[in-house]
Formats: sequence, C-alpha cells, structure tokens
Amino acid sequence: MSDQRPLILHVIHHLFIGGLENGLVNLVNRLPEYRFRHAIACIEDYSDFRNRLHRRDVAVYPLYRSRNGIWKIRAEIYRLCRRLRPAIVHTRNLSGLDALLPARLAGVSRTVHGEHGWTVDDLDGAHWKPALLRRLHSPLVGRYVAVSKDLECYLVGRVGIAPARVRQIYNGVDTERFAPVQDKSGTVLPDGFLDRDPVVIGTVGRLQSVKDQATLVRAFAHLVRNEAALASSARLVIVGDGPLAADLRTLIGDLGIDRLVFMPGAIEDVAPLLQAFDVFVLPSLAEGISNTVLEAMATGLPVLATAVGGNCEIVDDGNTGRLFRPRDEATLAQLLAEYVRNAKLRGDHGRAARRSAVERFGLDVMVEQYQALYASLCHDSKDAAPSSQHATSRPAG
Repeated sequence: MSDQRPLILHVIHHLFIGGLENGLVNLVNRLPEYRFRHAIACIEDYSDFRNRLHRRDVAVYPLYRSRNGIWKIRAEIYRLCRRLRPAIVHTRNLSGLDALLPARLAGVSRTVHGEHGWTVDDLDGAHWKPALLRRLHSPLVGRYVAVSKDLECYLVGRVGIAPARVRQIYNGVDTERFAPVQDKSGTVLPDGFLDRDPVVIGTVGRLQSVKDQATLVRAFAHLVRNEAALASSARLVIVGDGPLAADLRTLIGDLGIDRLVFMPGAIEDVAPLLQAFDVFVLPSLAEGISNTVLEAMATGLPVLATAVGGNCEIVDDGNTGRLFRPRDEATLAQLLAEYVRNAKLRGDHGRAARRSAVERFGLDVMVEQYQALYASLCHDSKDAAPSSQHATSRPAG
C-alpha cells in the first residue's frame, strides 16, 4: 500500500553542526511521525551531525555543488523530485534558491523558503545582488518563513515580498534538556582550570569571522588586565571549531591569558557545558535567531549579545542580559566586569532569561507553527499527491 503521509524535502547548504541545521533536526524529530515524512538534500554534504536525526526513515542526499557544479546539482534535484514526488519542497537561505526551479519543473507545486540569518559577506542585507537573487526567485516560492522580525522586514522591505506571503517563526529551544542546575560541583571543565568561587564566561559557536570570538577574547583580556581583583576568579570558555581556531589560540597566547581560557573544540552535547557557565556571550557581527542564545537563556544564564539582527528581539536589555555594539570590546569588558562582580545581578538576569525562554521560545511552539504551515499548504492544493515511496535508504555519494 502507498504511504499517504506528505513528504517534505528540505534543502539546506550542508548538514553540519550549526544553528540552522540544529533547528532542522529538532523540527524533523518533533513533527508527528504519523503526519509527515521527510528527506534532506544538502547542496554540499553532511557530517555525522546527521546522527542526531532520531527517525530512521529520513534519507539525506549530498549533492556536492563545489565538486559537481551548479547545473549538475540542479539536474540532480530535478531527478530527486521526480523520483520522491515530495508534497512540499522547503529550501533555506541563499544556496537553497537553486533548488526552486528544478522542483517546479519536476511538478512540485508547493514550496517554502526560509531565511535564517546573514553571511559575513552581507552582514545586514544591504548588498544588492543577494536581494536581487531572492526577488528573481520569488515567483517560485509559495510561502516564506523568517526566523526573526528583522529578517521579515528585510524580505518585505528590501526584497519586495508581499507581507501576506511571509510568516515569522522563531526558533525553539528544548527547555527540558537545557535547564539550570543548582549544584555546579560536577562541572565538565578540566581539573585545575577553576579556582575558588570562579565566574565562568562562555560562548558557543563556529569559529569563523562572522561570530567574532576575537572581540570576546580581547574584552576578557582587558578585564583581567585592568581588574586585578577579578582576575583570580574570571575564566573564559570558547566552545566550537572552525577556520579561525588556530588564530584564536595564537591571540590568546599573545595576550598572555592561556591559563584562564579553555577551548575544548566542537562538543556534541553542549548542555552540560552551558550548565557550568555563569554568563553567556555572543559577540557576532550578524545573527538571525541564535539557537545558542536561546539554549543559554533556557539554562538560566544572563546573555551579553551584540545588538544585531534577531538578538535585539530575544535579549531584553537590562532584564535578561545586555546588548552592546559589534566589535566594541571596551564596552563588553565593562559589562563582563559588572556580571563577574555582582552575583545577584547574574541570578536576577538568569532567572528572567529562563522565564523568557520557557514562555516565548519553547520548542513545541515552533513545531506547532511549522506543522500548521505545512498542513495548510497540503490542504490548499490537491494537485501534488503524497509520494508512494519511502525515503528510507542512504543514497550513494
């Protein structure tokens, strides 16, 4: 018998560790299995991050654009859509646009395109070429999803999308997995790293220029150099890996703060590390909606974040944390000093952050909104029947 559940083909750049990718995995894992099937096409490739998918019936298809070229992957997407017959193709970010025309030519009538954030080459959406590409592809998109109001305004005001075609859906966080702990004595940080009464400042993210961890390193060095009373307790943890890892280690060495900084690399499960932090910092130059900020808030941490993109929508300045200008290491050092000195301030802001995460950004809220979107699209049209094929096997690379 044919499987009547609608198949959703998600198209992303790659399935590596990252905020967008984590959001997709959470969505696939949480949507009712009896309601939808899923497949994932990666414009480039995937890593063992794929193993976070709980469902075994989700195939992941690597397309290797950098190796095969754009026209070959467009042909492959066309063939994939003809074979799988997805009810909906859901593309994400700029590289996902390349899948829209092949999907339409293959007979897919229902498409969703999501915008999840900015790149280092276009930090605020001001460049004309990406906006033009999005506008040219807009006739191929049925519905848009923006993960922040900032991105929603960009789609409507800069790209020229009709407001009725755009839905704003915040990322969600698992507030049970990411939760405060009363006793931090079982810390996952290395022996000898913490002195008595430590205050751990932490960040989590890919080590690349748009995340700008270097500003945090310089601000921390400024803090311990100019606040001698705080140097004995302040510690910095930078979680993540990426192209700037070696440069950051060199900077830390040049600033003479090696013994105060811990860089464990990429960590599969960051929840225990967040529970060991006292303050979370996101120094990014641009953001959509940061999953790591939401995870830190759910863990009950005050958040220091740059006043860019969706950060301004989720961090309540002076209540759940503080906002500062990008690359402003002097202000960041001052804000860090306030939190390191004042345990009550950390506690007050951390509790408010936890409440905000639970009330506004729960994972179930996000899943319900996407489920409603997909269900409305499937109900709107009957000309693209659900696939009779299961996406159960791993395709050849």
